[in-house]
Amino acid sequence: MTDYLATFHTHLAALKTHRTLSAAGISARMSPVPRKISSSCGTCVFYSAEEPCYDKLDIDTEAVYRMDESGAVLLRENE
Repeated sequence: MTDYLATFHTHLAALKTHRTLSAAGISARMSPVPRKISSSCGTCVFYSAEEPCYDKLDIDTEAVYRMDESGAVLLRENE
């Protein structure tokens, strides 16, 4: 399993993503965005999965990061 962090443009997008991931059996939790990563709404979703699960993320996802021992590695960024 790999750990990911998704940031969002809105709180509602974070909530929808958390619900979708959880309903799919993926371990997910909402959290404030770490200070080293900027975010529009300040809320992120940490989740653990085999792949980034882009199809389960809300359309208002701002960015997706892979978390590893060195920190956050940007995988995808939306405008």
